[in-house]
Amino acid sequence: MSLDWNALGEVTAVSIGVTVAVVVVFALGVLGLARFEGAKEGGDGTSSLGMAQAALCFLACAAVVAYGIYLIVPQFH
Repeated sequence: MSLDWNALGEVTAVSIGVTVAVVVVFALGVLGLARFEGAKEGGDGTSSLGMAQAALCFLACAAVVAYGIYLIVPQFH
């Protein structure tokens, strides 16, 4: 049995990179929700900006999850 160590390393690096990116984007979404709540309590006019940031970040996370499911499930191909 032979292993392609370069391919294994490449898959590992991409997996770690995508995982870190999704966690960062999700954290930015939580930050947007916190800004939205803070602006709502403080009466600031930037509450819609925080909600837009959160929505875009959570939508990006959902898109990555959906793409992963698409790659795993063979009936979608």
